[in-house]
Amino acid sequence: MGGMPPSAVTRDIAGRSPRGPWADVADADWNDWRWQQRNRVRSVDALARVIHLTDGEREAIRATGAEFRMAITPYYAALMDPDDPSCPIRAQAVPRMEELVRGPHDLDDPLGEDGAAMPVPGITHRYPDRVLFYVTHNCPVYCRHCTRKRKVSDPQSAAARDQIALGLDYIASHPEVRDVLVSGGDPMTLSDDRLDALFAALRAIPHVEVIRLCTRNPVTLPQRFTPELLRRLAKHHPVYVHTHFNHPRECTPEAARCLRLLADHGFNVGNQMVLLRGVNDDAEVVRQVNHWLLRQRARPYYLLQADLAVGTSHFRTPVATGLDIIRALRGHTSGMAVPHLIIDAPGGGGKIPLVPEYIEHQDDERIVFRNYAGERYEYPAR
Repeated sequence: MGGMPPSAVTRDIAGRSPRGPWADVADADWNDWRWQQRNRVRSVDALARVIHLTDGEREAIRATGAEFRMAITPYYAALMDPDDPSCPIRAQAVPRMEELVRGPHDLDDPLGEDGAAMPVPGITHRYPDRVLFYVTHNCPVYCRHCTRKRKVSDPQSAAARDQIALGLDYIASHPEVRDVLVSGGDPMTLSDDRLDALFAALRAIPHVEVIRLCTRNPVTLPQRFTPELLRRLAKHHPVYVHTHFNHPRECTPEAARCLRLLADHGFNVGNQMVLLRGVNDDAEVVRQVNHWLLRQRARPYYLLQADLAVGTSHFRTPVATGLDIIRALRGHTSGMAVPHLIIDAPGGGGKIPLVPEYIEHQDDERIVFRNYAGERYEYPAR
């Protein structure tokens, strides 16, 4: 008598992703996040050993280096389709010549993080009760759609220890700040000791209630989340993790194990997907990622309209695309799998939610609306 067939949950964590040209690398090295960082793909020649580069990709890697460097972990690079230039992983990690085009709406600082909202270097204080704390310029992978391209990957933008100390002093002197988003770059490029010390310093501030860790490492370098590190960071709960899965090709067994490890150590994980042309501008792609996330105990949180960062106009979709995706999800899957559609207002206006229009008529007596299936209903206005 045969055993039970494996569930989708079991299949999510079975096996491992392909390793491409690193097939002979020892498991101890491959699963060491420091090895992954040291061996990142940074040049045309290195990438040509992973994928069949097009002439356009070769030219773009050379042409964009001064503006926004290329760096890809072996783990993430091995997820690319070597023969498909439109591969969604390649689109996010390999430069394109379109990055050199400044669109008519592109902004150097699309969210207004470095202007009046930055009271001290590294702190953006836009909302009344929370701040963004920029602690590093480095990332395992320099995503080509990055909203902080102006400083991410630029060594001159690195947050020195005195800058971090200045940020901590600012937070400590502003009792209205109850929520701190630790961001970058990617904070997980810091050492275990520095992360532990940073979180301990934040937790020592009496009015800081919530710490949020903004990281794409579960997608690009899941090996970074070791049990040892998570045991140390769990001492500083409540800690929320915001990550950034965009496509099913990123939903690997290694990523699943990483998310489950985070959940097992008490971290609440939310996903902030960015809507990207040719990557995930399709309701079925979004549905697949969100169902997978829920199986790993991670919550789909935001579906973000791409910001107006310089050199990213080729990624941006019409606003109607996001509304159509939400409409296709609503009612056809559980509410937990339907993220909030968000536009981060250009120039620092903050996050604005968008929803499809379901109300047909409203007056003092009644509201007339349609449900997800297009059926018409009335409800008393008061």
